[in-house]
Amino acid sequence: MAIDLTSFLTSAVEAGASDIFIVAGLPATYKVNGILHRIGDRLMPTDTEILINDIYKLSGSRSIDHFLADGDDDFSFALPGLSRFRVSTYKQRGSLAAVIRIIAFDLPDPESLGILPAVLSLADATKGLVLVTGPAGNGKSTTLACLVDRINSSRAGHIITLEDPIEFLHRHKMSIVSQREISTDTDNYLTALRASLRQSPDVILLGEMRDHDTIQTAMTAAETGHLVLSSLHTIGAANTISRIIDVFEPSQQHQIAMQLSMVLRAVVSQQLVPATDGSLVPAFEIMTMNTAISNQIRDNKIHQIDGTIYSSSLEKDGMISMDSSLAELCRQGKITRETALQYCTNPQMMPNKLNRMK
Repeated sequence: MAIDLTSFLTSAVEAGASDIFIVAGLPATYKVNGILHRIGDRLMPTDTEILINDIYKLSGSRSIDHFLADGDDDFSFALPGLSRFRVSTYKQRGSLAAVIRIIAFDLPDPESLGILPAVLSLADATKGLVLVTGPAGNGKSTTLACLVDRINSSRAGHIITLEDPIEFLHRHKMSIVSQREISTDTDNYLTALRASLRQSPDVILLGEMRDHDTIQTAMTAAETGHLVLSSLHTIGAANTISRIIDVFEPSQQHQIAMQLSMVLRAVVSQQLVPATDGSLVPAFEIMTMNTAISNQIRDNKIHQIDGTIYSSSLEKDGMISMDSSLAELCRQGKITRETALQYCTNPQMMPNKLNRMK
């Protein structure tokens, strides 16, 4: 049975879906708070081909030829009055498939999303490197958009965002915001990042640090007085720092560790966990740079960073461990004890932490 794409997108948005799946062999499916809802009849390969052709038509100027030749494509489009959509099309088992992320037109309210004030305050930095990390689909782009909006609302400057694709649209407020989409406005992250340094930036949002050239250029930008915001698909500050250093050749790693110890301002790791009301709530690990952590990075004692964060407090040090964040959510009644234990990083110590917080 044929599906009207616009009607299906509308019903998914109205249901509060985060993602839509169009895959042969299953009905069209959307995800609400982590739960999959299957709609209508099973899709055949001819059905997914029709739907994906319709998606490209809705996107306007996007040609389907690149996707048909290469098997993968990423882009975004908007339906006026409804929402923006980030699309990843791909081939699987010889048929066409797509995953669509639903993005609201309006920027999200950080407080209603549960983003901690300590995370938002990182936008007050004027130089250095701030990283937001975590698994795919756990709200990194949303947190970065909130940081950009806080800067845009509080001080004058030039903010350049390099995104693949653009998700949230930022209006010019106190700052000028230039949003560049990879493949549409520029060839790749590295080319755009190097060009941005000649465009009088105060803040650069780099959607993702994918390779050592991009990481090196981002660190150089942070070192020369710019605030660089970016993301990595890592969990935990220590893992993030190790991942960055390990991208480089062994002969370069000591120099990179030295540079990172000077330019890094903070690492925020986040995950979305099931809340007691059926929604999803973010839990955060926040690492902010101090002398101890700077020395640990420089002296290749990165394994000690977790202990430093675990023994720190949000009030005194501006840092919080993932387990402390989960325990606080449990104390507030936002998540269950079982959820806190399921998502914690230290299963041996977590029960005692939960008992103390009671």
